[in-house]
Amino acid sequence: MSLDSVFGQVPDPQSHSFPSYSLPQGEPVRPIAVTAAELETLLSLYETFAAVDPTGIDSNPFLRATSDFLEETFGTTLERPDDRLHDDIASTLNDFAEAVDGATVGVVDATALHHRTLYFFLTGAKGYHLAPHIQFDPDPAAVETLNEVFQRVLDQEFYLKRPKSVLE
Repeated sequence: MSLDSVFGQVPDPQSHSFPSYSLPQGEPVRPIAVTAAELETLLSLYETFAAVDPTGIDSNPFLRATSDFLEETFGTTLERPDDRLHDDIASTLNDFAEAVDGATVGVVDATALHHRTLYFFLTGAKGYHLAPHIQFDPDPAAVETLNEVFQRVLDQEFYLKRPKSVLE
């Protein structure tokens, strides 16, 4: 499948909304199966995604000098908009790796953070791909795998991981 057709399946950020995870009496999760092969594919896609510099700050010495001067002068930094997303993606993939833990398949209790992170990983990859100055062309099969895992989270029903009784 081509990148355009895979990215065509991505929910539009202008109309997408996240479900409410605020269920009473417990910690709501959506258990999904993740294979070791899928995990490897997602890790490879993440490495490709994390290597992208959408601001140009890493490859532009003038922008780097301006950022450094801004930090020295005002005590603030010029941060990449996707730095927090990279941390969240790494954390999500670490959770997935712990669930797989060397087996061929594992069950991940996908939380609200996992759901949001997978969505923004998918839309971020699409945004990088569509930006003409970035030239991000990941493996279409890897993006398709990411979309399949994201869809699995969407399709799964909520489950209370640590249900509380009425007496608690």
